[in-house]
Amino acid sequence: MGEQRYTDLDGASVFITGGGAGIGAALTEGFLEQGARVAFVQRSDASEFCDEMAARHGSRPLFLPCDVTDTEALRRCIAEAAEAHGPISVLVNNVANDARHDTLDMEEADWEAALAVNLRPYFFATQAVVPMMKRMGGGTIVNFSSISYMVGAAEMPAYTAANGAITALTRGHAREFGRDGIRVNAVAPGWVLTERQMRLWASPEALGAFLERQCIGRHLTPVDMVGPVLFLASSASSVITGQCIAADGGVVTVAA
Repeated sequence: MGEQRYTDLDGASVFITGGGAGIGAALTEGFLEQGARVAFVQRSDASEFCDEMAARHGSRPLFLPCDVTDTEALRRCIAEAAEAHGPISVLVNNVANDARHDTLDMEEADWEAALAVNLRPYFFATQAVVPMMKRMGGGTIVNFSSISYMVGAAEMPAYTAANGAITALTRGHAREFGRDGIRVNAVAPGWVLTERQMRLWASPEALGAFLERQCIGRHLTPVDMVGPVLFLASSASSVITGQCIAADGGVVTVAA
C-alpha cells in the first residue's frame, strides 16, 4: 500500500472494529504491512479475507465474529484479542452503518438502533482498552468520524448526529486520558468508494457532482484512509491529540 514505515507499530497489538471489509479491511492490511498483530471484529464472516491476508503477508489477522451493538460481546472480543496478542496499544474505532433514513419516518427504535452501531461501540471499546493502555504507560485511539455532519448531509440524521458526537467524544477523551500517555484522534473521511458505496449509491450523476466539490480531482478509495490512520496511531504524531483530520480530498475546505 505504501512505503512509509512506522517502526513503533511493528509488533503492536492493534484492535479494529469492522476490520474485514471496506475501509476496515484496508486498515487491517495496512497495519499488517507494518508488522502489527491485528485483531478485528465484524458481524459478517471474514474468514476468506483472513486467508488472503495470511497468503499475502505471512501474518493472519485474528477475526472475532461480533455484533458490536452487543456491548458484552465486544468487551469479550477485546479481552480475547489482548490475550492472544498482548494488551491493546492501538484501537481503531471504524465500524459504522450509513444507511439512508428520513427524519419524518424514523421510529424511536430506529434511532436507538442507529446510535447502537454508529456511536455506542466507540465509547465502550475505548472504555475497555484504556485500563490496559494505562498499565502500559500509553496508547493511541483513532476514531472514525465523517465529514457528513460538517457539510450538512441530509437523509442520514442519526448517522450525522453520531459522527458529530464521535468528534466531541474524541476531544473529551483526549483531555481525560492525555496525562496517562493516551492520545485520541479522529479521521473524518469524505466519500470513500467502497464496494458497498458503489453498489448502493454511486450513480454516475452522484459521483460527478461530488467530485466537483473536492479540491483533489479523483475519487477516494479505502487505501486513502490507511496513511492518516497509521500516522495518528504511530509515534510520528506524538504531540497530536484531540484532533479530527478531514481526509476528504478537500471537500470541507471548499465548503468552509
